Amino acid sequence: MAEHMSGDLDAHDRFVRLDDGDMHVVEDGKPGAPALLLIHGTAASTAWWDPVVPRLAGAHRVIRVDLLGHGRSSSPAGGYGIPAQARRVGAALDRLGAGRVAVIGHSTGGSVATALAEQRPGVVAALALIDTGPSPDAYIDQGLLGRLLLARFPGRLLWRLRTEATIRKAMRTAFTRPFDIPDALIEATLGMTHRAVAGTARASLNYLRQRSVPARLAALDLPVLVIFGVDDQRWRSSSAAARRPRGVAAGRGTHPDAGRPANDRHIAAGLCHSRRAP
Repeated sequence: MAEHMSGDLDAHDRFVRLDDGDMHVVEDGKPGAPALLLIHGTAASTAWWDPVVPRLAGAHRVIRVDLLGHGRSSSPAGGYGIPAQARRVGAALDRLGAGRVAVIGHSTGGSVATALAEQRPGVVAALALIDTGPSPDAYIDQGLLGRLLLARFPGRLLWRLRTEATIRKAMRTAFTRPFDIPDALIEATLGMTHRAVAGTARASLNYLRQRSVPARLAALDLPVLVIFGVDDQRWRSSSAAARRPRGVAAGRGTHPDAGRPANDRHIAAGLCHSRRAP
């Protein structure tokens, strides 16, 4: 996969050109510090990590990406499968000269992080998954509207009728306590195509159907940390008990900075300096 970097933006906000589109990348922190890659979930963007980046950038080179179809990245006609997204992320890391990275993935971003570790074991040093669904049977049905939205029809029509209010309502299941959703999160989702939203959601479930995340993690020789919200409204919290990674931490919500049980800076430090799990 060939790629070329655009120099139009400043040093912290740039695009990496891939064969099927441009990937938006945001960098913070110290260039020579241990690298930490943050991958967002379905219908999200780099903006979802804004609250935690200041706590990470003091000791890390923090790299955020907008998966294709999300945020400011290109929205191709297809290729929203989890392995395809992971390959793009890997290509972007190569162009950035990131070397080995600890990877934190939120929701579907955790599946992309896992796929990246499967594809590029020499690149991923450690994994942290935040509220990543383990298997299809753990998914909590989001109601008739949610099912219709993922269908090609009437999903496309419903998506054309989207408003800020409907997006805010849909995002409520990402939080378990009162939370003022930043406008940047809403705007990024409003700007997505139905093809990208539905394609990513379907691809996430397909990835889990092929092999569960716990089974995939068990095959990786990596330190792994799983953080799961006990009040998660999208995946049954009881499913976390079936996982056997390095550790499982219980929280409340599903947003990376809403109801988290542990200090993000400490999590990142542990990942970047850990070796194999005992």
